[in-house]
Amino acid sequence: MTTLVFYSEFDSFEEWSQLLAPYLPGITICRAEDVQDADTVHFALTWKPPQGFFAPYRNLKLLVNLGAGVDSLVGRDDLPDIPIIRLSDPDMARMMAGYVLFAVLRYARDIPAFERAQREQRWHYLHPRVPSSVRVGVMGLGELGGWAAQELARQGFDVHGWSRTQKEIDGVQCCSGLPALDDFLQRSDILVVMLPLTPGTTGLLNAERLSCLPAGAAFINVSRGAIVDQAALTEMLRSGHIAEATLDVFDREPLPPEDPLWRMENVLITPHLASVAIPASAAQQVAENIQRAARGEPVTNQVFPERGY
Repeated sequence: MTTLVFYSEFDSFEEWSQLLAPYLPGITICRAEDVQDADTVHFALTWKPPQGFFAPYRNLKLLVNLGAGVDSLVGRDDLPDIPIIRLSDPDMARMMAGYVLFAVLRYARDIPAFERAQREQRWHYLHPRVPSSVRVGVMGLGELGGWAAQELARQGFDVHGWSRTQKEIDGVQCCSGLPALDDFLQRSDILVVMLPLTPGTTGLLNAERLSCLPAGAAFINVSRGAIVDQAALTEMLRSGHIAEATLDVFDREPLPPEDPLWRMENVLITPHLASVAIPASAAQQVAENIQRAARGEPVTNQVFPERGY
C-alpha cells in the first residue's frame, strides 16, 4: 500500500484527490488525519504544513509544494532530505500576470483619482498618459516575475527588471545585484515586488531603499510581506512619498484589524490571492512527478528551500 498525504488550509482536498486519482492508480490519497499507517506515506502534497507535520513519515520520497513560494519549508527539522517540487503551472503565471497588469493599469490610468472624485460626486478629467512614459520596475524575474514583466512590456510600458542574477527578457531592461538596486528603484514610477522570500531578501526594502523611489511612486507587492519594512511603507504612504499601494501580502497574515493600512484611502488590500494553484491544470504535472519519484527517476521543477526557490 502506498499513500499520498494532503495538507492545506486553503486548497480543496476533494478537488485535488478527484483529479489526481485517475493518474495514480494504486495510491491512496487522504488527509493527514485519515492516514492509517504513516510508514505507507511516500508522497506529500502540502501548503504551509505546521511544524512537526513530516516527522511521522519516515518513508517519504517526494514533497509537492502547493504554490510557488517555499519560505514555509526553510529551517524545518522535521523535513527529510527528499526532492521538493513546486507547481510550474502556466495558469498560475497567467493569473499572477493578470493581477499585476490590473494593478499597474489602475495606477497608470489614474483610476484611484477617479474613484475619489466619484465618492465626492466631482467630474474630474485627467488626460491619459502614454504607456511608454510610465516606468515600471519589476523586482524579481523568476517564472512569475518574468511572465508579468513580459506582459507589461507587451502593453507598451517602459519596463525594467531587477534580480539577484542577470536575466535576459525580450522588451525588458534587466539589471542584477545589490549595487544596481538603488538606481533601479529610482527609475520605478510603479514598483512591482515579485521576489521570493529568502535570507537575502528578508527586509530588503527597508526605509532607506523605499526612499529611493521617486516621490509619488506607486507600490505593488505580490510576493511576501517580510521583504518590506511594513512600518516604513506605512509611513511613506502617510507622507505621500509613496502615493498609492496595492498590497496582496503582509508581514502578518491575516492583516490584523487594528493595522493602519486598512484605513488608508490610498491602499488597496487583497488577501494573498494574486495567484493560487489551479488543480485542473496542475494535476497531471503533479502526478507525473509522483510517478517519476516512484520509479526512482529525477523529478522536474525541483526547488531548494535553503535558496528560497
